[in-house]
Amino acid sequence: MHISDGVLSESIAGQAILVGGTLLALAGTAVGLKRIDYERVPRAAVLTSAFFVASLIHVKVGPTSVHLILNGLVGMILGWAAFPALLIGLLLQSVFFGHGGITTLGLNTFNFAFPALLCFCFFNSAIRRSSSKGLIMVLGFAGGAISLASSAFMVAAELLATGGEFEVIAQGVFLAHMPIAIIEGVVTAATVVFLHQVRPELLDPPYLVREEGANG
Repeated sequence: MHISDGVLSESIAGQAILVGGTLLALAGTAVGLKRIDYERVPRAAVLTSAFFVASLIHVKVGPTSVHLILNGLVGMILGWAAFPALLIGLLLQSVFFGHGGITTLGLNTFNFAFPALLCFCFFNSAIRRSSSKGLIMVLGFAGGAISLASSAFMVAAELLATGGEFEVIAQGVFLAHMPIAIIEGVVTAATVVFLHQVRPELLDPPYLVREEGANG
């Protein structure tokens, strides 16, 4: 689902999207780095690795690609820290495998991290407080599926905004990711249920400890 270098730079609208996405990604990364509890940085490193590995197997669809990204799971656990975690993962993918690009790094980060943050805001608290395995599974599935679908929608909308020549590709990108969204939902649901049963503290926001200390 990465947008490659040069795809958006041919039009004024595309350039505006690139700049806007980069600025938003930088802002999100700054907030994520400021709010994270650094004792829990290893958690972010593990999820960055999972994101990196999940997208190694991908299928090209025009100027983008179809693959698992697990941004819902990353966001569910990391919150704002999803921005720096996904930024690092995307940078490594671009450098080592040519996925996406350097000029589109900020925009790709925003496309993945913003839905991940929304997943955290809407689902994390409910999952942590729930004692129903069924409800946790439903919430985990919704978080994983909606996050990927939202990222696909954002990429499709950005391609459409740059010109009509990407209309067919944008539709293909969005539709191709719908089956992937279901898979992401299943993987996220299974992981969240497992963590809730075995290590529920891993679902706590990564800045929770520091905030409690500050309030005390």
